[in-house]
Amino acid sequence: MHKTINEATLRAALTERGWTQAQLAKTLGVSPQSVTNWMKGVDFPRPASLLKMATTLQRTFDQLVQTEDEGKPVVAFRKKGGTKTTAAHVSKAMGIGMLLKPLVPYLPQVQVLRTLITSPSTDYAKLQTATLQTRNRLGVGDQAALGYEHLISEFKNCGTVLVPVLWGAKGNHENALHIRLPQEDVTFIFLNLDTRLEDFKFWMAHELAHVLTPELAGTEQGEDFADAFAGALLFPKPCAEQAYADIARARSAGGALTLFSRWAQEHTISVNTVYQQVRRFALASGFPGPKVDEKAIHAVRNTVSGPLISTLLFDPAPPGADRYIASATHAFQSDFFVALRQMIKEQGTGASYIQQILESTIQDALAIHGALNH
Repeated sequence: MHKTINEATLRAALTERGWTQAQLAKTLGVSPQSVTNWMKGVDFPRPASLLKMATTLQRTFDQLVQTEDEGKPVVAFRKKGGTKTTAAHVSKAMGIGMLLKPLVPYLPQVQVLRTLITSPSTDYAKLQTATLQTRNRLGVGDQAALGYEHLISEFKNCGTVLVPVLWGAKGNHENALHIRLPQEDVTFIFLNLDTRLEDFKFWMAHELAHVLTPELAGTEQGEDFADAFAGALLFPKPCAEQAYADIARARSAGGALTLFSRWAQEHTISVNTVYQQVRRFALASGFPGPKVDEKAIHAVRNTVSGPLISTLLFDPAPPGADRYIASATHAFQSDFFVALRQMIKEQGTGASYIQQILESTIQDALAIHGALNH
């Protein structure tokens, strides 16, 4: 068991009092760096400091301290806009994570040496270096459009199991679910295929960032880095620099919007991703930002969208169990159903297990079970 300070609880308590971390440090008689280390989970306060902190902030030990079990799954969501992650969502995802543990022995042996980003940073120059290195590793040029297909082998090389699912375009809280099993050193990423292509690519790039920085999984810092990494990977500096030059020559805001949309279409990404990367390039270079209202960008974003991944993969849709399993296994290079088939044959695992781990209907679970058991 490893104990850390509950960062969210401590931040909330400081906000209630209008305190900074430095003020808390002064009250407790410790250095500001000590409080910073507690917040990051690098260090844990001595008993006397913990007691004084609990008394001062009027919080119980249970509220201030979280105990991390090394075998406990680490979960993260990619949510639909405006939704909130509740305790029920987390509990359900943790339950799926625990159910996945018996499946791990049936997965192929994964390589021990994997590519990692050892010093993740949202600093513009460092981020560009990391993303361009990733593009080089994938064999994709600096200005080429990056397809989600390019990312699939990278996930597999990093010991990640992709699990494509059909959760519906509007029905589910999460569009992607990330479950890391630290003890088993395996990550499962559930990807909703009922998603627009431009969003799907961003989510895959976001999830790849999590896989390349496992120590940040489940943290706000990890989410910030993953979003920054995804945008830079899909539209790196060479693209942003060229787009900035084009847009700077536009004679009107309408003309600039047209150019933003054109770049987005060429790379099959959202117009907002292009806008944000051009804006960040300008800021890092000391240039004026694009003269386009961000609200106009979002208005375009909300009216223009590409096809669903499920539509591109399955025609007609929805697919039968055999076609769905074949697509997951071959198009996404996933060992998930290969392992599940072996588990069913050796353990006699039933359809209810499939229903729980895929969050599917019992009818779909029965069909998948039948396809794997024949």
